[in-house]
Parts: sequence; C-alpha cells; structure tokens
Amino acid sequence: MSAAARFDRGHTDDLMSFLAASPSPYHAVANTAERLEKAGFRQVAETDAWDGTSGGKYVLRGGAIVAWYVPEGTAPHTPFRIIGAHTDSPNLRVKPLPDTGAHGWRQVAVEIYGGPLLNSWLDRDLGLAGRLTLRDGSAVLVDVNRPLLRVPQLAIHLDRAVNSDGLKLDKQRHLQPVWGLGDDLRDGGLIAFLEEEAGLAAGSVAGWDLMVHPVEAPAYLGRDRELVAGPRMDNLLSVHAGTAALAAAASSGAALGHIPVLAAFDHEENGSQSDTGADGPLLGSVLERSVFARGGSHEDRARAFASTVCLSSDTGHAVHPNYAERHDPTHHPRVNGGPILKVNVNNRYATDGSGRAVFAAVCERAGVPFQSFVSNNSMPCGTTIGPITAARHGIRTVDIGVAILSMHSARELCGADDPFLLANALVAFLED
Repeated sequence: MSAAARFDRGHTDDLMSFLAASPSPYHAVANTAERLEKAGFRQVAETDAWDGTSGGKYVLRGGAIVAWYVPEGTAPHTPFRIIGAHTDSPNLRVKPLPDTGAHGWRQVAVEIYGGPLLNSWLDRDLGLAGRLTLRDGSAVLVDVNRPLLRVPQLAIHLDRAVNSDGLKLDKQRHLQPVWGLGDDLRDGGLIAFLEEEAGLAAGSVAGWDLMVHPVEAPAYLGRDRELVAGPRMDNLLSVHAGTAALAAAASSGAALGHIPVLAAFDHEENGSQSDTGADGPLLGSVLERSVFARGGSHEDRARAFASTVCLSSDTGHAVHPNYAERHDPTHHPRVNGGPILKVNVNNRYATDGSGRAVFAAVCERAGVPFQSFVSNNSMPCGTTIGPITAARHGIRTVDIGVAILSMHSARELCGADDPFLLANALVAFLED
C-alpha cells in the first residue's frame, strides 16, 4: 500500500467498538464529536455568529453532524471536499404511547423504521436506546445495553407451513416485543423505567426518540477471521471511516487546496426529508456560512460550490453465494475486494464517468483496489444520499461504499479488510 495509507486492521477493531457504542443516531454523532474533539475540533452553535478562524469545527443537530477543517489562509472561494454518509439504520422504534400488551404479557408498542429485514429481529435479545427530551428542553442519551426486549416467533407447531410457504409477518400484530409480565398495562412504565436508568427524576421526561437494538457485540467471523458481523454497518461503517479520514487530514500538515468536510445525515432510510436529512438545509447552510464567515460573497459561494466534490459513502451489495442470479452477471463485488463504485444511469446513484475518474485517481493514490457495482436490469435499484446531495446543492457527487451481505438485517456482514481500505481511500480524497 502507498505512503498515503494510514489504517490497518486496527481500524476495523475500532470500528467494532464504534458500532457497539452507537445504538442510535444520537449516540453515533456524540461518539463522532468526541473523536473529533480529541483531534482538535470544536463545536460551534448554529445560533451563534461564526468567525472565519482556521481549524476544525463541527455542528450537531439531532442525529446529524457536519464537521469541517479550514486550513490557515483559506480564501473564501476555496472549494470543499465532502464525505457524505448517514447515521440511521432500519429498526423498530417506540411509539408515543409505549405501554401495551395482552394475555398477561407486558409489551412495548413499536413502529417500523425504514426497510428492515423483519425476520432478523425475531428471537433476538434486544436493548433500548435513544434520546430523552426533558421538560426544560434539554436532551439526555439513554442506552439499556442488556437483554431487555424480545420479539418471540410463533412456534413451528402452531405454524406448520412456515418452512414451506415462507414466514409472513404482519407489521402491526407480530413485531411488538415483550419485556415482562403483568395484566395492568396502565403501569407498564417504560418511560419511568428509562428515567430511572438514566438517573433522572420521575416525571421529568416530556418526549422521546427511542429504538431497539441487538445487544450481541460485533465480532470477527470465519476460519481466518476475515469477516466481521455486527449491527448498523449500514451506514455507521462509512461514518466511522469518514471521521477517521477527516481527523487524519486535519492533522496531516499537508498544504490543502480545499476544505475537508464530513456530513453524516439522519433519516436516509426513510427518504432524507427532514431538517437533519440530506434533503434538508443543514449541509448547504454550513457550507455557505463557512464561506461568508471568511468574508466571502455569494459569488465566492458559487465559485466554491462549482469546484466542490462529494464522495457519498454508503454500503452496497456484495455478490451473494446463494443468490448470485439476483446480481448483474458481469458485476460481482466481493468482500475484501476494496470499496465499490456505485453506478446507475437512471440517477439512483450520482456517479458518472467524470466521477469514476475522480474515484479511480483517489484509489490509485491510496494504493487501494476498487470494484464497480450496478444492479441487475430486471430488479429495481436502491438509492442513497448521493443524488439528493448533487441535486440540492449542484455539487459533483460520486456514490461509493463497502460491499456487504445481509443489508438491513439486525446483524450485517462485511469483509474485515474493507473498512480500512475505504478509510485509506477517503484520506487520499481529502488530502489530494
């Protein structure tokens, strides 16, 4: 690997720690901010006036974070190099009236978030995590990271055809987890329980954004430990790699001709249309204010955006050994084969020929191999934040990522080498 390489298998060890510590988007951005603080970044509030000083800065908004590093003497029209990612993953989220149950079972009322593989949440020990909003408007993170909930599957004796006809789950009736016993559901007390867990006074919580998560830790898998199994790789794998790359670029001492940026959005899994999603105003607002804080004009803003490039990093599909016919016959990305370049001519991905040239040059500089992904023509193609970023901001965008299996499962699978290969490519992108 070239001299530009910064990361080895230790990066993957650290990724597993990051996954385990980030059971919700709110935890993910808090952990990202903590890592950036150690690299010399400082938080700036959106409600404050910004100055044009150099150095690393970041903005937090809910489950999203935008961080950037301004080198000394940066002109107002300096372009940005952006790594885009998202912090949310498909899961089960707690409803406004959380306490429910039937026939002596206490249950938690949940709603389906995004497009999870529902069967992967069955018969799995689940914790509960997220954000509690207090009556004074402040927020507290909570994480019950132990077996608390379970969605029990119906025994085969009561569903004899399940293996021949397939599992059929009703999202309303069959996905409500149990968490105890009792008939009086008026004192189900989920929020009171969480107040106690978080060390809060009884009755102090006025609102919540809570979600379940598997408590099994990420782990290496396989004879030679060449695979990693874990939750929320889609897309905390990219958030983690982008954070490491931004910190490395900021500390490199290289003479950068651009401003490195990490934009990790929430709500990608349900369309990105929120104030913290890629289709919201957050990224554009941060970039514009950075230009204006350095004395720039709208003309400077236009010049900066015209030369800006974004690598939108999200997970993609590795070829599945049991379902190879579902993939394009000539594009079979393999795990541990390096990051993938994601292409769709109908703009489900933002990559075009010039974007391919950008990414090829990045990977060559980093000494990292890369692969190409396109969908089978007979199947619909997924999408991500890339096309949204390109259309909303007029920024040249390239969709990339890491090839995984079991996407949108409660527990996904990737190659153990791919996370640090992606991170090295991202460092080369930010430093070149």
